[in-house]
Amino acid sequence: MSRQNVGTPGRGWPGGFASATMIDQQTTINELKDLVRTFSQERDWEQFHHPKDLGVALACEVGEILEHFRYRSNEVIGTSLDDPAQRRELALELADCLWILLRLADVCRIDLASSLREKVALAAEKYPIDLAFGRPDKYTAYRRGSDDPSQT
Repeated sequence: MSRQNVGTPGRGWPGGFASATMIDQQTTINELKDLVRTFSQERDWEQFHHPKDLGVALACEVGEILEHFRYRSNEVIGTSLDDPAQRRELALELADCLWILLRLADVCRIDLASSLREKVALAAEKYPIDLAFGRPDKYTAYRRGSDDPSQT
């Protein structure tokens, strides 16, 4: 790939994503995977995108999200999210995590939509509504039918 066009808006972006508006309601997971894969390919970064390295990068980015919440009450966090600049900072950290998660899924050939559907179905079995509704207990508490937290 020629380096002379690096930075040219829209160059090599699937569906013209560089200039197109992308919103959750209209963008597929596959389109997002294509977006970050193309970005990586254009920079010859795929050589660095191995599962271990992407997993470590994801853990680091999650830590950056937690910095927005550390030592703050839920009330203070809620108020800070009313500030557009602080909300944008958090949004960009979440986007970093999504970016790496998408690359990791792509590299490992994982279909995220079907994996999530399966995970939600498994969680529904572990956390039946009639037992788990309004309760934060670990699923083992529901298997035993115990209300005693010391049994978990």
